[in-house]
Amino acid sequence: MTPVLGFFDSGVGGLTVLRRVLERHGPVRCIYLGDTARVPYGSRSAPEIRLIAAEVVGWLRQQGVTTVVMACNTTNALARDVAEGQAGVPVIGLIGAAAAMVREQRVGVLATPATVESGAYRASIEALHPGCLVLERACPDFVPLIEQGLIASDQIRRVAAAYLEPLLASSVEEIILGCTHYPLLVPLLRDLLPPSVRLIDPALGVTQQLDAVLGKPQPCSESAMHLDHCRLCVTADAEGFAERAASWLGKRPAVRLVHLRSSSEGH
Repeated sequence: MTPVLGFFDSGVGGLTVLRRVLERHGPVRCIYLGDTARVPYGSRSAPEIRLIAAEVVGWLRQQGVTTVVMACNTTNALARDVAEGQAGVPVIGLIGAAAAMVREQRVGVLATPATVESGAYRASIEALHPGCLVLERACPDFVPLIEQGLIASDQIRRVAAAYLEPLLASSVEEIILGCTHYPLLVPLLRDLLPPSVRLIDPALGVTQQLDAVLGKPQPCSESAMHLDHCRLCVTADAEGFAERAASWLGKRPAVRLVHLRSSSEGH
């Protein structure tokens, strides 16, 4: 059976994971769902996030995916068990992959408020690296600004500097990008951080785990990357999503609008 990967996130952030997979494995068959009607997930309650995860993963299962990639740290932190219960196929997450990439003893985590409150990163890192100092920083403004396309704005630069201040004051040696939106901010973060601070993108760990599903890596260059076998879907604003996705994927993708049972609630 040909593998079909199912990716999901609240918006464009999960495309950072999809891109890493395409870079490592070339063309792959996949379905990506951006739940843009309910973005951001990171400010929602745990019960809401668990209900959303059940609905989204149930939809992916109906599409016939053979592996689910939780391209969203918030649902990974609060609803991994829900996803596994709904999927009926293997589920790959981000948090364990990131913890396995830690090398130093002073680690910062930038994440959504819901992910930080869950303590999932701290628990996973401390389990693998006893004695490691883990400093988590909730970043509620990042996802809304990224989804608005304000990646290069003065506003997001000021916000990023404020979020990084306590991590730098504690002399962290590594910072985990604990939300799939955040790799879109790497140029900005690198400009604000000392060169010695290593940034960890959990998506790289996920792509390595997918070797067991997709086989030997077949790296492709950015110019050769294409989406011919990828179906991109959203629950709201397909045109806006396509426009924002273009800068990350290298071209404007075709995006389909789909309707989930409750994706319009609360908006």
